[in-house]
Amino acid sequence: MNILLGVSGSIAAYKACDLITELREKGHSVQVVMTKDAHHFVTPLALQSFSGTEVVQDFFSLEGRVKPVHIELAKKADLILVAPASADSIAKLAHGLADDVLSCTALASTAPLVIAPAMNEKMWFHAATQANIETLKKRGAVIVAPVEGHLVCMDKGMGHLAGDEAIVKAVETAPRKK
Repeated sequence: MNILLGVSGSIAAYKACDLITELREKGHSVQVVMTKDAHHFVTPLALQSFSGTEVVQDFFSLEGRVKPVHIELAKKADLILVAPASADSIAKLAHGLADDVLSCTALASTAPLVIAPAMNEKMWFHAATQANIETLKKRGAVIVAPVEGHLVCMDKGMGHLAGDEAIVKAVETAPRKK
């Protein structure tokens, strides 16, 4: 399966490296798209090293492209996985905002969408985030709920990125692209 992995701006972004390894060991190819804010937590080089594919950072990061990068990514993806999914990326996906490569690609794609949120507990339980999650579920997105754990703010609570095993299971059992 060709998996488009969207890595958004969350401290959990560094965990994408292990997730890529797990997905590739299961025989999947992984193409990474990272948001601007993800750069603060993990480097494109690290993601490229683990995925073995170029990392798309913005519409202009891949020189020599003549076709719209988001359309090409949307056509190629059998499944879109956003992990970690920040509150911002979840809101963009729920409301159809398209201001970066990840959100544009998701909007242009018919591939199944799997979302693994990671954020502070208060952000996760906020009514706006929960409404966005419900909107995405109604559209068929698979949500891999966060788990309780130590959060970057030194609190313990719900919002920790689910484990690789749960995310990979959701990917492998998600509906297939039509």
